[in-house]
Amino acid sequence: MLIRKDVLNLTLPIIAEQAFVMFMGVINTIMASRLGKEAVSAIGMVDSINNIFIAFFSALAVGGTVVVAQYIGQRSVKYANESAKQAVYSGTLLSLAITIIMWVFRKYIVMLLFGAAEQSVLNNANIYITITLMTYPFISLQLVASGVLRGAGDTKTPMKVTIMMNGLNVVFSYILIYGLHIKILFLHVFLEGLGVRGAALGIATARIIGAITITLVLIRGSKIIKLTQLHRFKLNTTLLKSIFNIGIPASVESLLFNGGKLITQVYIVDMGTVSIAANYIAGSITGMLNIPGSAMSIAATTIVGQDMGKGDSNDAKNSMWYLTNLSTACLATLGALSFPLSRVLASLYTQNSEIIALTSSLLKWYALWMPVWPWAFVLPAGLKGAGDVKYTMVTSIIGMWAFRITMGYILGIPLKMGVVGVWLGMFTDWLVRGFLYYKRLQSGKWKEHTVVQKNSPLNL
Repeated sequence: MLIRKDVLNLTLPIIAEQAFVMFMGVINTIMASRLGKEAVSAIGMVDSINNIFIAFFSALAVGGTVVVAQYIGQRSVKYANESAKQAVYSGTLLSLAITIIMWVFRKYIVMLLFGAAEQSVLNNANIYITITLMTYPFISLQLVASGVLRGAGDTKTPMKVTIMMNGLNVVFSYILIYGLHIKILFLHVFLEGLGVRGAALGIATARIIGAITITLVLIRGSKIIKLTQLHRFKLNTTLLKSIFNIGIPASVESLLFNGGKLITQVYIVDMGTVSIAANYIAGSITGMLNIPGSAMSIAATTIVGQDMGKGDSNDAKNSMWYLTNLSTACLATLGALSFPLSRVLASLYTQNSEIIALTSSLLKWYALWMPVWPWAFVLPAGLKGAGDVKYTMVTSIIGMWAFRITMGYILGIPLKMGVVGVWLGMFTDWLVRGFLYYKRLQSGKWKEHTVVQKNSPLNL
């Protein structure tokens, strides 16, 4: 299958960015796992909460990405710049409100969701969540800024900032987790290792630096997009309506979808520390394997958004078909390669034989189902770029709550298949949603949605 030049130009930086992020995540997980299974279990549990909000902010950023992409498709740079400004401000304000609420209820949330875990795991979880939740506004700012740059077709800048941020994360986390002891002649530097607290402080510092950096890039401006007159901000209801008409359904979908994933995490907590650790490690490895699919999902939103901005729904449909098929071929290949290496990959994280065996089993199941993933995630990313967010929201919620949660519970608990049963429920969810998205694309109903009006006055 030949790779289109526009797809190559957009996806290569995203693949590099995603690969670096995942690789740094793997290193972080390995560093944390050296502190013991209690530490890695605690970080895994809290990250299942944090990831809900990261996904929520990322979904909210989709609104900015789509609106900017469609205005760029219309060659309306002025409206694209104002849309970027509206998205950045509204996303930051919303994330501040969420941070305050989470700070107040953080300990209750950990106890409610993970009260069945060992006390040492809960203690580490409370330390980790207290620090990491304070970075939510910076995460939101970085994600929205990256989203509007991608909507304008600039995927290289978010790549560079993300690579820098994750590189700093590894350096800071290593020093803060394990400490630092340098003695050269008269120079003697000693910093005591902070364990789980150090892991949280390391990632928090990197996120803050990353958010500040990409904001400065937007203020300086790229060839297409630029934030101007930040001190003269006024809510533009017309633009915000366009942004939130995309962002809110996408965020609700993300919140309910990842909330469902959190419920399955609660099932797994009741299965014991080995299952918690195996689930977390397998999730880290599969995230790395899924980099091409994730990159093409991001590219699909931008490419289809720009096609629709030009008023060419046929090109948009062709782009969705092309990206879904290309990612299917990539993931099928990676699944075939990873299947025989499952134990080797698991052993990179831990020497515990029980965890290695369970992680290996999860990875083999995942390898078999990887070709289904693009139909459940790349295809709906394209539909969102076209503005068809309500259908993707409803379909995602049905798949999650009717299949992943319900079937995962039945297979995992009553039928005693454990964490493998929970993952089988997830694969069923993919299959059902992929089929429904395929039917939606075929029906053509996704073409009926209008995100931005061509040449509409916005009183800027």
